[in-house]
Amino acid sequence: MALIREIRGKTPVFGKNCWMAENAVVVGDVSMGDECSIWYNAVIRGDVHYIKIGSRVNIQDGAVVHCTYQKSPTSIGNNVSIGHNAIVHGCTIKDNVLIGMGAIVMDDCIVESGSIIAAGAVVTQGTHIKEGSLYAGVPAKFIKEVSQELRKGEIERIAKNYIKYSGWFK
Repeated sequence: MALIREIRGKTPVFGKNCWMAENAVVVGDVSMGDECSIWYNAVIRGDVHYIKIGSRVNIQDGAVVHCTYQKSPTSIGNNVSIGHNAIVHGCTIKDNVLIGMGAIVMDDCIVESGSIIAAGAVVTQGTHIKEGSLYAGVPAKFIKEVSQELRKGEIERIAKNYIKYSGWFK
């Protein structure tokens, strides 16, 4: 069973049909919707501010979700995939977003719906990514608009697949 821990009087709250790997860590002021999956070595640390996670979110192996003390909470919408070893810190991720493997999204960023943050990208503090944008690089820059084909073929496909994958472990 995952390490689920109360911190400073706050205990994580989970929706229906969620799955967490045995060595995932979820602590503190964390609320999570339905059908989420938290994978091996992922850490969701709501010790210094709150973390709100929507439904059908997958936080893949080695990813870290955190925030900044009394300043920047983290909010993640519905149908979001956070890739292996990504860091999502003190920011807002709207619905239907893909955060690529090893990407970093820093404090006070807003990633609007239908966007993709490419693998390895570093989205610097305070960046506002408009709806349906693909950002890549270090620091991350706008590359192009995300086509309907990419939205269905990547963002939606990956989110749906992780619901299926987590079912294998339940």
